Amino acid sequence: MGIPLPSFFVAQRDDGVWDVVDGLQRLSTIFSFLGIYQNEYKELEKPLRLSRTEYLPSLEGKVWSEEIDKDNCFSKDLQRAFKREKIDLKIIKKESDEYTKYELFQRLNTYGSSLSDQEVRNCLLLMLNKSIYDWLKELSEDINFIETIPLTEKQIDEQYRTELAVRFFVLKNCSITDVKSLPNVGDFLTEKLKEIATNKTFNKTNESDKFRKTFLLLNNALGEDSFKKYAKVKSKYSGAFSLSVYEVMAIGLGQHINHYDLNNPEHIEKIKQISQELLDNPIYQNTRSSGVNAERRLPKLLPLGEKLFKL
Repeated sequence: MGIPLPSFFVAQRDDGVWDVVDGLQRLSTIFSFLGIYQNEYKELEKPLRLSRTEYLPSLEGKVWSEEIDKDNCFSKDLQRAFKREKIDLKIIKKESDEYTKYELFQRLNTYGSSLSDQEVRNCLLLMLNKSIYDWLKELSEDINFIETIPLTEKQIDEQYRTELAVRFFVLKNCSITDVKSLPNVGDFLTEKLKEIATNKTFNKTNESDKFRKTFLLLNNALGEDSFKKYAKVKSKYSGAFSLSVYEVMAIGLGQHINHYDLNNPEHIEKIKQISQELLDNPIYQNTRSSGVNAERRLPKLLPLGEKLFKL
């Protein structure tokens, strides 16, 4: 159609290889159409076929070459024109600061983009430390974690479950001083996640054990009601997942999880009692009014959870 593609941003590694910072989907689509796209196992994927070509109807159903479909392929002239089309590359030199490509990706994908905050964080993690990304992904699929957090399909698609796991690790380990002057919770989570990804002493095994034990206890005590609001008048839980309840229950229990016993019925009852009395707590009530955002809520709720779950 003669419309130029947006620039591709790549970062040059020490070995000369380019890491794609922005434009991966466009490049993958081009490579897939040409029949040269390989998955992570170095296997060729099935070539793409053009569809919904409303502005170029003659290309509907076309493939790149006759090896794919000789009756519906690009002509040699069209192949040459396609190959000769210029693309614009912006290259971040290897001499640049190591965080430049992460900052660039974040900026490119937070203005006018449909990516959620956690989807951007996932991409940053893949560039920064894939083992941490894999670790988070595995924990977000923990059966007890899933059963205590019933989410909508949209929330699941936008990686909200992974974001909640990130919130657990970040908020459980941060000080009240850290959250008292938060300009933006999303940026705070991203920065702390970067610190985790670059911290060579971060103990994944220890943190995993705390995470799994916390949500196993919550699941045993409350199941899918773990982060819902309890109405004493009706003597039942109602509504959807509540982030403010999560900030008290999950983070508070996580801070003291080493002192809790999975086989102690008194500990299970304590979790139930905290859950059922939370809405009547004056500190919690003060965070429920309209206009109380996360930046103002967390300095109150994190100390509350820490106090309530202390044995």
